[in-house]
Amino acid sequence: MNTVSRPARRVLVSGASIAGPALAYWLDRYGFEVTVVEKAAAVRGGGYAIDVRGPAREVVERMGLLPRLRTAHVDSQRITFVDSVGRTVGSLRPEQLTGGAAGHDLEVRRGDLADALQEPLRGRVEFLFEDSIAALEDDGEAVHVRFDSGARRSFDLVVGADGLHSNTRRLVLGPEEAFHRYLGHVFAGFTLPNEFGLVREAVVWNDVGRGAVLNAHEPADWLHGFLTFTRDDPPFEAFRDPRAQRELVAARFPERVWHLPRLVAAMRDAEDLFFDVVSQIHLPSWSRGRVVLAGDAAHATSFLSGQGSSLALVGAYVLAGELAARSDHTAAFAAYERRMRPFAERNQALATGGGTSVAPRTREQLEARNAVVRDPESAASELATPSARTARAAHSGLRLPDYAGRL
Repeated sequence: MNTVSRPARRVLVSGASIAGPALAYWLDRYGFEVTVVEKAAAVRGGGYAIDVRGPAREVVERMGLLPRLRTAHVDSQRITFVDSVGRTVGSLRPEQLTGGAAGHDLEVRRGDLADALQEPLRGRVEFLFEDSIAALEDDGEAVHVRFDSGARRSFDLVVGADGLHSNTRRLVLGPEEAFHRYLGHVFAGFTLPNEFGLVREAVVWNDVGRGAVLNAHEPADWLHGFLTFTRDDPPFEAFRDPRAQRELVAARFPERVWHLPRLVAAMRDAEDLFFDVVSQIHLPSWSRGRVVLAGDAAHATSFLSGQGSSLALVGAYVLAGELAARSDHTAAFAAYERRMRPFAERNQALATGGGTSVAPRTREQLEARNAVVRDPESAASELATPSARTARAAHSGLRLPDYAGRL
C-alpha cells in the first residue's frame, strides 16, 4: 500500500494496549500525524494469552505481522476440567470450547501482540508515556487537551482507546456507571510458579458460581492463575484497595482441595495481581464532536466472549480506513460505527449467557457443562452458552473493506 498523499491531520490516541497502537499504525500509513498517550511507563509485556480470530487475523496479515505472530502462537492443546473435590471430569480441545478454527486462529500472549504492534511505529509515531488526558475542550475546530503533566496541545481529533474504564469516555460522555453493564462475575488474575508440570494446557476447577484456572502457555517456569466467582453486585468498595481485593477473593475459596490453597497463597503475594469485574460497555453513540472511542472503551465485550482483542484490531482498521476515505470526520465516525456496531453487539451477546463454561451459575449449568466435557465428540457436545457454532458465526461476522482501493 502506498502512503496516501494528503495533508496530515493531527490525531491524539489515548491508550497503548491493542486498539491504540493498531489505530496508530493505520493512521500513520494513511498520512496522519499521530500521538499516542499512555499512563503506564511502558507497554506491558507478557500476560495471558488472547485469541486473534476471523477478520482480526486478516487485519494482522495486512499489517505484515502474521509471520511474527505465528512464531509467537502458544498452541494450547487441551483444557481439562476437574470437579469441586479435584477429580478429573474430562478434557476438551480449546476450539471445542471457544468456537475457534484449529490451525487458523492465533493464540498469543497479550504482550507479544502489543510488542508486534509497537515495532512498526518506532520512529514514526510519537509516544507520551507516564501521562494521560486531564481535560479536553472541543471547540468544533480542534480539541484542546491538557495533560496530567501540565502540557497543553491541540489536535484535530482525539481517540479514546483506553479500555473498559476509559478516562476519555468519562471526560466526554460522563461517568462510566451509565454505560457499564455488569455481568455478575468478579475475577483476579496473577502469575505463579509452574509447580504442576503443565505444558500448553489449562486446568479448570469448578463449583457452582466459582472457577479456578491454571493456564500454562508453553514450557516455562511460570504460569497464569485465575480465580473467578459470581456476585450479585460489583464490589466497588474494593477497587481502590488491593488488600480488600485479596481478602474478598480469598474468602470465596476457603476449601483445602485441589490446588486452591496454592492459588490463594499466590494471589495474596502476587505483584502483578489484576482484579476487576466482568462487564461490558454499551453506548448510544461511540463519538461526540471530534472525539471518538475505539476498542473496549466503545464496546467492551468482556473476557467471557474471548473477542476483546480481535474487535480492537478490527475496529482500529475500520476507524482509520473511514477517516482516510472521507474528508469529513463526522461522516467517517458514523460510517465506522455503522459498520462495527452490529459486529460488536453480536460478539457481546456471546458473553451475556453468564459464562457457564468457566463459572457455571447454577448446579444445572454445571452438570450440563460436565456432561459435554465427558463426551466431547458426541453430536450434542456444543456448550450451550455460547455454542461453538454461534461463536464461530459471531467471530467471522464482518467482511473487511479494502480501504486501499478507495483512496
